[in-house]
Amino acid sequence: MKKKLKVLVLFDGTSPTRLDQDFSQELKTKDWKTEADVMHALGALGHIAEHLAIYDDVDLVRQKLETFAPDVLFNLVEQFKNKPGFDQYIVSFLEMQELPFTGCGSTGLTLCKHKGISKKILHYHGIHVPNFLVIPRGQRIGRPRQLKFPVLVKPVKEEASYGISQASFVQNEEQFRERVAFIHEKHNSDAIAEEYIDGRELYVSIMGNVRLTIFPIRELLFREVPPNEPKIATYKAKWDEEYRKRWGLENRFAEDLDPALVAGIEGSCKDIYRLLTIDGYARIDLRLTPANKLYFIEANPNPILADDEDFALSAAKAGLAYSQLIERILRLGVKTVRG
Repeated sequence: MKKKLKVLVLFDGTSPTRLDQDFSQELKTKDWKTEADVMHALGALGHIAEHLAIYDDVDLVRQKLETFAPDVLFNLVEQFKNKPGFDQYIVSFLEMQELPFTGCGSTGLTLCKHKGISKKILHYHGIHVPNFLVIPRGQRIGRPRQLKFPVLVKPVKEEASYGISQASFVQNEEQFRERVAFIHEKHNSDAIAEEYIDGRELYVSIMGNVRLTIFPIRELLFREVPPNEPKIATYKAKWDEEYRKRWGLENRFAEDLDPALVAGIEGSCKDIYRLLTIDGYARIDLRLTPANKLYFIEANPNPILADDEDFALSAAKAGLAYSQLIERILRLGVKTVRG
């Protein structure tokens, strides 16, 4: 029988929070589904779980550690002061305090968050990435000479397809300049432009540190998108139910993939995971061309853990019930050696 643990679950606060703040009402809402699912699973597993939401005060963590003294922190933090770019700093703080926590360490989060850096590393190691170009703010927006249109233009560090819309798909120089300027100004972000890869959108879920487990591959299907339209995972394509219905967008398990191809994809994803120093768990987004050439699009450490999202569904398909998945993530967090 494994020892029951004291677990402190870290949430995102959307406004300043107090140490003993109760979030039971929020946990009943759709926006808090992941947090509710994780808390419920920890309770069902018999662990003693308490939660703490942090908005702009890391000192709350220190205070809570003193009063609760958890064995491990279950990290669900994705932002700080509403800024998604800061999640790796929270993790750095936990690392500096030598606290055990679930999910990815700060180096993996930093490398994966910058779409340009992650692609440079993988390209260097012979993994196919789309041709791309990073256009920093303050730099003149020139002609993307080394890129072939059509091109996707997105913020270099955003996640969950934030900042990606149909207007991100640009087909000429004028649209390119417009969209880059838009990303620079509206998102206050450097831009990355990459050649559009036509093909299937695959999502591969991985868990582990030294020994890696790969779960069955998921796919985003674009059923109603006309053949001449780009098939891109925009923000709406991921999160807007009406939009998904209209275009026949559906996440499901990938079918008709040759077993040898699946083995190749799994091998590539393990390489990607290790090269980007990911630990804990992650989802890797890929494009597979009609000629079965695989392109890396991006890696998402600490993907959404709600029981109805791709990661948990893939684990369930592999025979890992939701509470078992949470237990495995927790145990990995306890024994990860960092620093």
